[in-house]
Amino acid sequence: MNAPINLKHLLPAWERFRAATDISPIRDEAHYTRMTQTLEALLNETAGRESHPLMELVDVVGDLIEDYEAQHQALPEATGVDALKFLMEQHGLKQADLTEIGSQGVVSEILTGKRELNVRQVRALSQRFGVSAATFL
Repeated sequence: MNAPINLKHLLPAWERFRAATDISPIRDEAHYTRMTQTLEALLNETAGRESHPLMELVDVVGDLIEDYEAQHQALPEATGVDALKFLMEQHGLKQADLTEIGSQGVVSEILTGKRELNVRQVRALSQRFGVSAATFL
């Protein structure tokens, strides 16, 4: 975008967007819950298609959730893969049990860091384990 932003037009648009979506820096646990629900809805709508126009909004909401969790939830540093390994252990699962991610080889590559989880896989894991998609981001 090369043209300067017209703040007189931006402010009303921002206020309408914020009122309609509640997307803004997360203020409290109730807002956090709404934002994680928003992320889940966005992931369902995009259906893992990286080219979907809402994917940029998925990134924004995911970043807001990540910022809030970093400031307000005393969790040890863990990656999405760490969370997946933990959940697999808790549920007594083997790599071959995660067919919604892909073959056992794909799961192995994800667990060893050779491959990253994609949006479709994150959504599937979120649904399987009943956790926020942000867990795996």
